[in-house]
Amino acid sequence: MNLNSLKNIPYSVLDLATVLEGHHAADTFKTSLEIAQQSESLGYNRYWFAEHHNMAGVASSATAVLIGFIAGGTKTIRVGSGGIMLPNHAPLIVAEQFGTLASLYPNRIDLGLGRAPGTDQVTAMAIRGGNFNSAHNFPRDVERLQRLFSVDNRGSNVRAFPGEGLDIPIWILGSSTDSARLAAEKGLPYAFASHFAPTYFEQAISIYKNNFKPSEYLQEPYVMACVNVVVADTDEQAEFLSSSVKRMFLGVITGKRELLKPAFDNINGYWDRMEKEAVEQMLYYSFIGSKETIKLSLEAFVEKYGVNEVMSTSHIYDQQAKLHSNKLFSEVFK
Repeated sequence: MNLNSLKNIPYSVLDLATVLEGHHAADTFKTSLEIAQQSESLGYNRYWFAEHHNMAGVASSATAVLIGFIAGGTKTIRVGSGGIMLPNHAPLIVAEQFGTLASLYPNRIDLGLGRAPGTDQVTAMAIRGGNFNSAHNFPRDVERLQRLFSVDNRGSNVRAFPGEGLDIPIWILGSSTDSARLAAEKGLPYAFASHFAPTYFEQAISIYKNNFKPSEYLQEPYVMACVNVVVADTDEQAEFLSSSVKRMFLGVITGKRELLKPAFDNINGYWDRMEKEAVEQMLYYSFIGSKETIKLSLEAFVEKYGVNEVMSTSHIYDQQAKLHSNKLFSEVFK
């Protein structure tokens, strides 16, 4: 193993704007800004938000608005979407929104695109209406968006102002193998949601790399993997803090979603054997422990899969513990 395998790997943050028990979305946005500012000072590369809807514990539904808030409160870190669920929106509206963001914060905005609804089927119907099956149009809508950003679109009857002619990097997001082929075909960077969908991670990045076609945007395949991260001074402290994220995923599995709970002892009192196995399967790509512990496992992960960038998501209830985890994680790469 190359013991310096992390030295040149960029590291980033995915923020779901998680709402804590006993708090409100307004509190979440303040803590997100604090973490983003700290991340910038620690050398993190990107700070992304994910679009979700109808989830009381996730306050990132107005994703573009949050991106503007964080970009306005920072100076150099790239800020973007991980992602915008494109079938929920008309490509023109996305082009205008991100064109506005890129005009306000030049060379700092990323546009990650996903094809899933980011919610349940009933809510997806409420968002999409007659376009409920628009996920099937995802490849075409990506092309429409690229055209709207292109200077070649200036002769069209439909143009994005602002947006046209701006250099806004587009990423394709995936949680299965579907989007891997699209990212490869279009020569775009690929970000995989291995933090909750580990099953197809290895297969998807293999498809992406093996079928990648160089483009004007990217000459070689570029994979960013999102993983769950909880780092503390000791393995025991990290395991204790991780009880919050484990209970959160238990809520996903059982359909009993809650606001993020404080850390607690004896997680085994909250699940049965099958639920435990299901949670641990979803959290397969998680790095929980001391800095020394996760460094070894993260080096092995990066080397095994040829990951170009690592994005961390950390569901830690205590803000000071979360800031400390964020700091320790950055030190792993140095």
